[in-house]
Amino acid sequence: MSTIKKHRAGNKAKLIFRGFMVILGGFIAAYGLETVLIPNNVSDGGVTGVSIVGSKLFGLPLGVLIALLNIPFVWLGYKQIGKSFAINSILGIASLAIGTKLMHHTPAIIEGDTLLITVVGGIILGLGLGIALRNGGALDGIDMLAVLLSRKLPFGTNDFILMLNVGVFAIVSTVFGLQGAILSAIAYFIAAKVIHIVEEGLSGSKTFQIITTEPELMVETIRDRLGRSATYKEAYGGYTHEKFKEITCVINRLEETKLKEIINEIDPHSFVTVYEVAEVKGGNFKKRDIH
Repeated sequence: MSTIKKHRAGNKAKLIFRGFMVILGGFIAAYGLETVLIPNNVSDGGVTGVSIVGSKLFGLPLGVLIALLNIPFVWLGYKQIGKSFAINSILGIASLAIGTKLMHHTPAIIEGDTLLITVVGGIILGLGLGIALRNGGALDGIDMLAVLLSRKLPFGTNDFILMLNVGVFAIVSTVFGLQGAILSAIAYFIAAKVIHIVEEGLSGSKTFQIITTEPELMVETIRDRLGRSATYKEAYGGYTHEKFKEITCVINRLEETKLKEIINEIDPHSFVTVYEVAEVKGGNFKKRDIH
């Protein structure tokens, strides 16, 4: 088999796996809705939240509403993000809709304890949504709408997600009451945090930029004691016009405290800036064994 054919076969297998994971994410989210949140009068945010309200008010199947209300957002995702995203989103939304139908009469796994309901429901829902997003699909169209609005108006995507969901939870309060709306908002917040963990992992990564009078010693110590490499770049002070070396080092979150100890030990007066890193690939990020 030629290299090109192997590459195509590998890409096809990857696409199939991602599609399967998006479908799995949809069924996990449906399980969280039907066995924890909805039986206890707690809703979700976004299009799913509006669908839950519509289902309660008009007696329509939840899965049908989820599928119908997300159609314009899938089209929006196709136009704004691309074909593969739209296809995966169709798979995810369809699996969520079918999952709510199949699990509609499944007994609730938690009842009565509002704190436990919001925490467990938010975790299960966030796990499903996060798996879908990590594999290139979406289960709810409100994020796509927020991206489009942020391009047209002077607000960020997160601002629009917040504003749109405030409107959704106001609608939820008309069916589930104020307490139900508050619990729904808490569950949504927990789900958002779980999505972040699923997408980026528990450890995450951070970039340290260090300006020190001991750049060579700093890099050598980081290499010896953390097993991490670092890079230099030349920089100039805006006031003194002094030339110096700025160190850049990418670490995982578990190594942050150790690196701060090293910096404080070598040069407690060094200037340090720290940035969150969404993803790290390639290069020399894999640390060597330091033992």
